[in-house]
Amino acid sequence: MNKKLAAALSGGAVLVLALSGCSSDDGSNDKLNSWAKQVCDAVQPQAKKIEAANTAIQNQTSDNSTPEDVQKTDSQAFQDMSDAYKAIGTAVDKAGAPDVEDGEKKQTDAVKELNTISSSYADLKKQVDDLDTKDQAKFADGLKGIATQLDKLSQSGNDALAKLEEGDVGKAMAEQESCKSASTAPSASKA
Repeated sequence: MNKKLAAALSGGAVLVLALSGCSSDDGSNDKLNSWAKQVCDAVQPQAKKIEAANTAIQNQTSDNSTPEDVQKTDSQAFQDMSDAYKAIGTAVDKAGAPDVEDGEKKQTDAVKELNTISSSYADLKKQVDDLDTKDQAKFADGLKGIATQLDKLSQSGNDALAKLEEGDVGKAMAEQESCKSASTAPSASKA
């Protein structure tokens, strides 16, 4: 009953892992490398927190789980994700603008998006908390609605982060050990 929710959630992990840069190039911009290290070091523990939340939800997908167990697990997972995205937004904000063209706009857009995602997960937590666990059919319907919203949330999440990482910023981030280890975290399966 919770499989669709888990599948939708796995898209959320992609967002954080997108922050970890994928190309590998030797950047000679010390300011940018310093910025990338600061962001990557802050992202790594949050990426792990989001992975753990995804795993918790997936572990609670068996049809043997009671609605109360599913509700409790999902609620905590959404809270953790909300906190993690907020922390990543704060990290990008604290790091300042990356030393690239339009760096300030890239930073502002990414922070705004991360904060919006954090709020969206907080809203989903509230919705899960409000579901009626006494009526299994109503509960399942409620979860379906949440999974649909989650799907939209994970779809909409990549734009500003992708823009933040274009060009030299992505290259600098790819060089950081903490970003490399964040991107090698096991990603949630779409089961």
